[in-house]
Amino acid sequence: MIDRATIDRIMDATNIVEVVSDFVTLKKRGINYIGLCPFHNDSHPSFSVSPSRGICHCFTCGKGGNAVNFLMELENLTYPEALRWLARKYNIEIHERELSAEEKRQEGDRESMFLLNEWALKYFEDILHHDVDGIAIGLQYFRSRGFRDDTIKKFHLGYAPQNRHALSEAALKAGYKEEYLVKTGLCYKRDNGELIDRFAGRVIFPWFSLSGKVVGFNGRVLDSRTHGVMQKYVNSPDSEIYHKGNELFGLNQAKQAIRKDDRVILVEGQADVISMSQSSAENVVAGSGTALTLQQIRKLHRFTNNITLIYDGDDAGVNAALRNSDLIHGEGMNVSVLFLPDGQDPDDFAKSHTPEQLREFITNNSTDSIIFRIDRTVSGITDPIKRSQAINDVVNSIAIIKDPILRDTYIRECSQRTGVPEATLIAQMNRAIHKNRETTPAPAAPVEENTTAPVQSAPADNPATVQRPTVNTAAVSRVEKLLLEMIIRHGNEIIFRDVEDQTTGSKTNLTVAQYIAYDLGLDNLSFSTPLYNSILEEAVEKSSDPSFVSITYFANHPDINVSTLASSLGVERYQLSESLQIKNSEESLREQVMHMILDFRLSYVNRHLKDLQKEIFSIKEPERIMQVMAEIKKMQEIRNILAKKLGNNIVV
Repeated sequence: MIDRATIDRIMDATNIVEVVSDFVTLKKRGINYIGLCPFHNDSHPSFSVSPSRGICHCFTCGKGGNAVNFLMELENLTYPEALRWLARKYNIEIHERELSAEEKRQEGDRESMFLLNEWALKYFEDILHHDVDGIAIGLQYFRSRGFRDDTIKKFHLGYAPQNRHALSEAALKAGYKEEYLVKTGLCYKRDNGELIDRFAGRVIFPWFSLSGKVVGFNGRVLDSRTHGVMQKYVNSPDSEIYHKGNELFGLNQAKQAIRKDDRVILVEGQADVISMSQSSAENVVAGSGTALTLQQIRKLHRFTNNITLIYDGDDAGVNAALRNSDLIHGEGMNVSVLFLPDGQDPDDFAKSHTPEQLREFITNNSTDSIIFRIDRTVSGITDPIKRSQAINDVVNSIAIIKDPILRDTYIRECSQRTGVPEATLIAQMNRAIHKNRETTPAPAAPVEENTTAPVQSAPADNPATVQRPTVNTAAVSRVEKLLLEMIIRHGNEIIFRDVEDQTTGSKTNLTVAQYIAYDLGLDNLSFSTPLYNSILEEAVEKSSDPSFVSITYFANHPDINVSTLASSLGVERYQLSESLQIKNSEESLREQVMHMILDFRLSYVNRHLKDLQKEIFSIKEPERIMQVMAEIKKMQEIRNILAKKLGNNIVV
């Protein structure tokens, strides 16, 4: 368990922009940053990151929070896992105590699987570099492919012993459970219960998530005698932590280069990625041997709008490139294609050319996918019927593109290159667009996140034990939320100066949080939610600290429930330019707070009135009926007074 002091050091060192930038390409807008939301299929940037407040938020799906919330949601991490991720990023030593037997028992399957995969990664690497067979077979194979030793270490390549029980025996001896050896796919069981190593005798290519966790492995068999008997490549099976259709080989290593170049290169094989990376083309990734999926495209779209597909120049490669281009265009990305000469694959081409030649060839020979499709139609087909169908296919591909100006540009280009009038092409394109709309299911309505109701907080001495907030807003009134928002955003700001203490005669200043607590305390009023009350109490307590800034403090609070709530309430939906921003004066802020407190009191009175009116119908004793009626009358009088102060007139 991570201690509170370590959590504070982690949160102090964390830069929300740096963390989010590891997963999303951000552009500066005013004092904030924006990018495509990683939590939903976002075609226009709706994800905002505020460096001053240390929070991020999507204005479409509502997800976000501080850096810890962001990692927990995006990478499906627990609270301690997210803290450890940040600690590794910022080189902070973690101080923690040993888990008890019960706490170990409660460790989740996902955590156990990740830990086992991390152990397996080191095991495969150790065999490759220190075992006799690993050096003679595995390392020799990689070197024969032209991979340098630094490249082998960069991609954490490894080797699995030919003994089909070696890994399982070593893992069990190290204390890992058989259950997780099977769940991760490192091993499988025969009908007789025998545990078999899935990757025995293969060189290993590990697959990493964007956050650097080992999610799965790919093993390539080397023994030519097994050709036609064994699969050449074997992947980890789909599991709780690995889904083949979601992952891209090399993305964790390539993401910074993709962002820098504003382009990603997609190839077909792992060796292609490694060879091209070794030749200084570091923005290269590969799929998992299956058709490109929307999930993979959307993951790439977080980092860039531009993608280059490199495929074999045969018919199968061309058809795959064009099919994938349509998918990618449908997600709002720009696509170019490149077909290598003489049947070479990217691996061979990278080895036979210098890094400069490789980069120059990619730059000079990449063709926009729509232009390539048009030229292929014009030059390759003369039969009128087939040509008509081919042009129709081009128009259907253009119809998929979301940008109307880009569609218009392609239509004009298609008209010039094919000789078909623009009006004809536009009419056909409009029919295709209409058809696409009819066949595409409407997106589900966004579900409002429940982020503001009470949950059990972490114990003070063990703050990193909370796993994930489960919060409910149903019982929280809008007025309470607005008042708490004022505490979170402005709790440290002074709104009353030189207030005289009636007991001591001394004078003091009152912050927003202190005044709210004082005013509500006059009538023993409080929030209906314990979490709200604890935030107010903490804001009052911290107000005496000159360095206390409420929004920053609560957005980066070690209690994940507090930080989640503060992040959702502290975000600004609209960002005005500096010249248009209206700064809150002390007087205007004071008026807002006092008005909100009156609103809160009126809301409380209205709720109490409803309760009394319900109660009176169930009372049988005459005396109690008279008491309740008197109380109703009193509440109505108070309600009218409050309404008058707020500028409302209530007629009973």
